[in-house]
Amino acid sequence: MPASYLPPLDETTPELTTAKTRIEITTRKRRATSLRKPAVIQEALDFWAFAGGAANVVIQLGWPEVAYGVMESKVESGALTKHPWKRARTTGQFLTVAILGTDEEKAAFREAVNSAHRHVRSDEQSPVKYNAFNRELQMWVAACLFIGFEDTHQLLHGVMSPEEAETFYQSAKPLGTTLQVPDEMWPATRADFEHYWNIACQRIVIDDTTCDFLNDLVDLKMINPLIRLPFVNLLRFLTIGFLPAIYRDQLGLEWTEDDRRRFQHLFTFVSVVNKFLPKSIRFGGNRVLMRDLRRRIKHDKAMV
Repeated sequence: MPASYLPPLDETTPELTTAKTRIEITTRKRRATSLRKPAVIQEALDFWAFAGGAANVVIQLGWPEVAYGVMESKVESGALTKHPWKRARTTGQFLTVAILGTDEEKAAFREAVNSAHRHVRSDEQSPVKYNAFNRELQMWVAACLFIGFEDTHQLLHGVMSPEEAETFYQSAKPLGTTLQVPDEMWPATRADFEHYWNIACQRIVIDDTTCDFLNDLVDLKMINPLIRLPFVNLLRFLTIGFLPAIYRDQLGLEWTEDDRRRFQHLFTFVSVVNKFLPKSIRFGGNRVLMRDLRRRIKHDKAMV
């Protein structure tokens, strides 16, 4: 029989610390950045925000219910291992429409996702019980997406002040509410979110089956070798760098302090290069995704 479905978050267990549940970022605020108004998530859609995309999928799959929902998914057309580029496109479009789309566009995308999620539920053979419509699972996935945006934004622009972090966090609520997460389920403040995140990470359990699947994801083995091999070392480095210690420990991945410094220095270099790139390049990918989504809606084409 499947394991019991989503036990309550354990408020009595000692809360995990951010040293285990978040990556360490010590990037100091650049002067040019500090002179601007506090960031909002719309400013974080820089194409470098997607450098940690594979890592963010790994983080989402830390909850067994999400992991087995993906690994056992009967929606073949959206399978991560069989159609990685399509999965990347639909994920990118979800993030773009959640952050930049109109209410009508969000509603259209929500219905398209719901049509796929109706088929993502456990059966009697599943080792854990899951249902893609469960709001706790969707809240967890949305929280993982927020973590990814916050991490990349701080790597590029420096650690935000508490006031800036609060503004950034409040602007990110549509990551959850665009799907099934109601307003009241999204933690009210950034401090409340931190508490939620550290408690939620208590549910991270990576069994042998999931470990093999996630290590293949870290190595991007679902990508054509001719495309993957020239960049595999860089992509693996980026992916491991975006993983919190609790994941590296359970996946048996090595990450030294020297690795962490190289990872942070890489983004320091990227942040300098970014200053010379026009917005049309830095944010162009999201504009292309929005145009494609609007074309799909206009012509009644499949969105996921």
